[in-house]
Amino acid sequence: MNASVLARNGRAGAERAARGSGTKWAARAGLTARGVIYLLVGALALQIAFGHEERQQADRQGALAELSARPFGSVLLWALGTGLVGMALWRLSELVFGSVGPEGRKARKRLLALVRCVFYAFVAYSVLAFAAGSGSGGGSSDEQSRDVTARVLEWPAGQWLVGVAAVGVVVAGLWIGGRAVLRSYRDKMRMGQMSPGVRRLVDFTGVAGGAARGLVFAAAGAFAVRAAVDYEPDEAKGLDDTLRSFADTPAGPGLLACVAAGLVLFGLFSFAMARWRKV
Repeated sequence: MNASVLARNGRAGAERAARGSGTKWAARAGLTARGVIYLLVGALALQIAFGHEERQQADRQGALAELSARPFGSVLLWALGTGLVGMALWRLSELVFGSVGPEGRKARKRLLALVRCVFYAFVAYSVLAFAAGSGSGGGSSDEQSRDVTARVLEWPAGQWLVGVAAVGVVVAGLWIGGRAVLRSYRDKMRMGQMSPGVRRLVDFTGVAGGAARGLVFAAAGAFAVRAAVDYEPDEAKGLDDTLRSFADTPAGPGLLACVAAGLVLFGLFSFAMARWRKV
């Protein structure tokens, strides 16, 4: 058996392992952890919309603080961080071996897997740091957005870099919302294993939740575009300030309540993904 055959067999074995039960459990744990975070953020935003918990942050930092205050909060935080590590590892396997579907090995899909892997690795680190008591979960999303924007604006061509990145976030938000409305997630889920009633419920949470998530991304990107144009980092907003901004529109707190409810629905949809997602 020559070296090329051995290498091919080795790669095939590694790919089977990457798609094995361990990776499936990692993906399901990660999707569940994501669902918990969106549920908590949505619930906090709902309280703000109805005039409660004004000082609480409706972002990842606020969600972690809320979770840590519960019985066995430390254990829950470690479980959440571990689940997010699983999410990052699952995306890493998609980067190396490709994702599910006929186009899973294309460069575009691998690049998307890389972005997701890096993002969830950072989120997992911030959650585990919070659980270990060595940090504050990376600080509030608002502080992070302003600090990063201020630093990048000081770079050569920083204003253009912030602007391009911000436009990218707007486009990503529109893409997320559009795919949700078109129910593109169905291609990645085992819809045939659901009863008609469950399928309708999954579609409702997927469409409404995904649209709300996309709207939040697009709004945050729009604020970053404004920060770049005005050369003013304080105009960049994280998740908490972005959500609160919906209450400042003519629609008032009602719009914030709708968006917050959508984030709760996306959390529930993430649980459905954990159950029926093809991995």
